[in-house]
Amino acid sequence: MISQRAAALAPSETLKISARAKELQREGKPVISLSAGEPDFKTPKYICDAAIKAINDGHHGYTPNTGTPELKEAICAKLKRDNGLDYKTNQIIVSNGAKQSVGFAMLAVLNKGDEVIIPAPYWVSYPAMAQLAEAESVTIRTSFENDFKLTPEQLEAAITPKTKLFVLCSPSNPTGSCYTKSELEAIADVLRKHPQILVISDEIYEYITFEGTHNSIAAIAPDLKDRVIVVNGFSKGFAMTGWRLGYLAATPEIVSAVDKLQSQETSAPSTISQKAGEAAYNGDLTEILTMREEFKKRRDFVVDALNAIPGVKCFRPNGAFYAFPDVSSYFGKKTPSGQTISGSTDLIMYLLDEAQIATVPGDAFGEPNGIRLSYATSMANLEEAMKRLKKALEVLI
Repeated sequence: MISQRAAALAPSETLKISARAKELQREGKPVISLSAGEPDFKTPKYICDAAIKAINDGHHGYTPNTGTPELKEAICAKLKRDNGLDYKTNQIIVSNGAKQSVGFAMLAVLNKGDEVIIPAPYWVSYPAMAQLAEAESVTIRTSFENDFKLTPEQLEAAITPKTKLFVLCSPSNPTGSCYTKSELEAIADVLRKHPQILVISDEIYEYITFEGTHNSIAAIAPDLKDRVIVVNGFSKGFAMTGWRLGYLAATPEIVSAVDKLQSQETSAPSTISQKAGEAAYNGDLTEILTMREEFKKRRDFVVDALNAIPGVKCFRPNGAFYAFPDVSSYFGKKTPSGQTISGSTDLIMYLLDEAQIATVPGDAFGEPNGIRLSYATSMANLEEAMKRLKKALEVLI
């Protein structure tokens, strides 16, 4: 009854852990969830007010499939203002979240048997999306010592005649790593030698960059711009996860292909969400910067607390709201009940059941030595979570 395509696809590990944490919370367990990639702030009032006004003004119908002209103009203005990128509105398509933009972009450019280079640790959905497009994922394991960032040499070594797409996520989910200008320039030097390769540049965490500025490879290497599909959205920086609003910027040819897919699968996003997105990009970013400063404080606390635990190593990420510590020194140890911790999945289940802390195993991201902790929660929750984590790890023998 079920297609081979659906049967072969694994569910999102992050959503599965979040669901388990919520189930335990409903049972009355004092679970602190550090699993979901969702800001704990409310959407800024001026954005909500714009949505309410849109409802009251009668904006209740469908919009063009690629998005409203006004929102696409606001996106073009934002890309110019914040990223130094020139796009026309026919190079923009608005989607039901950046996740949809990534998935439809893969469907639009990949054929069966094409290879997609994905650095690990990776966002859990990239390999699954490539699988749905009948392409082959070529994952490259990066190193803790290099803050889990891909080197040019690793990229060059992974390229074959079948390579069609390279997926770049900066700031990174799950590690929070950000590529510097010089690092992107070195990657661009490799890509110039292989003109058949397209790039998906996932920049959804752009506004959560703590030191320096965000760098887009499309701006760093303007000669490669027509080969880059820039994906972004409103969920993370504006605390608009439930509004389901993202977009991609690319050549008219790629946008036209995604347009056809979107017209058959989902149509345009909510009219009200698009009005909210328009207000977000045209408004004052003061609240966004305030959220970023709070995330930075939490980052510093969590990283310092993790590094104070014997056997845990964690570098200080420059973006997003995740810490990705190496916890491999605890593998092979036993819990008080005698269970052996064989890897990151065993460890996070132990932490969930015994310490009521929900995290995500590095196994889900292609990096078995780590776990992902989201610090998109209150400082009080983080302080308690770090106490529980330290205590739970201390009793492993």
